[in-house]
Amino acid sequence: MFSKIGQIMLYVNNQDEAVKFWTEKLGFTVISDENNGQGMRWIEIAPKKGAETTIILHNKEFVAKMSPGLNLDTPSLMFFSESLEQLHCDLTNKKITVGEIVNIPSGRVFNFADNEENYFAVMEKK
Repeated sequence: MFSKIGQIMLYVNNQDEAVKFWTEKLGFTVISDENNGQGMRWIEIAPKKGAETTIILHNKEFVAKMSPGLNLDTPSLMFFSESLEQLHCDLTNKKITVGEIVNIPSGRVFNFADNEENYFAVMEKK
């Protein structure tokens, strides 16, 4: 039986730039940075140490060569926040592309783009 989502794979064009974006702009923490010595590097990041779910940043070009049939599109990720307006303001001040805050039946939400123009969402639940 499944018990939780452990990791989400995010395939990026430039791992170092992706790490800079997620850590310097969004405040994520690098949990591990590993390399198998054969060109495959994976970087585990999370909003904070001890987070139940983490994101693994993989090199998109390398993975495409290793697994040609794999879908490397960006997953649709929904983050949660307890202070949506403050986060929206912080991301805007950091010159990150952010959408307007929208009210939906289950709360409020906005989207933002990373350094490779992949879009993600943030929700403040009711």
